[in-house]
Amino acid sequence: MIGCAKLGINFVSLAPKELWPDEDLLEEMKEVASKSKGSITLTENIEDVRGADVIYTDVWVSMGEEDQYEERIKLLKDYQVNMDMIKKTNNENVIFLHCLPAFHDLNTKVGKEIYEKFGLAELEVTDEVFRSKYSKVFDEAENRMHTIKAVMVATLVDVDMTVGKK
Repeated sequence: MIGCAKLGINFVSLAPKELWPDEDLLEEMKEVASKSKGSITLTENIEDVRGADVIYTDVWVSMGEEDQYEERIKLLKDYQVNMDMIKKTNNENVIFLHCLPAFHDLNTKVGKEIYEKFGLAELEVTDEVFRSKYSKVFDEAENRMHTIKAVMVATLVDVDMTVGKK
């Protein structure tokens, strides 16, 4: 959200109010976005994906928070990225992103455990979307590696450039 505000992106967060950012941060980011000709919108309405260019999601439960699966599933199940959501964008070129790993099938130990406990074969994204033409998750993962390398070079360049110089 912060990066989008600075870059002039029209950012829409679709999530339950319980997961919205702090009001002070939100107001600060709206001010930043207005200066960069962007916008920040928070909504709980699935219909607000209309016109989206990118849909980005993340795992519902992070590592170390496994005891929260039941609570998070109840909170987020209506926000699963599925083909119905993709179609609601009315954008044939919409892009789906996820930082991975994604729980979109039963091919992992965790995926199987979630299915056995909660009866869900897919969590934050359906397998149909994950494997669709809209999904760019592996391109995103590859680009992350190059971005990390660039950040490392940018932060180490002064050290490297001065080595051996008088």
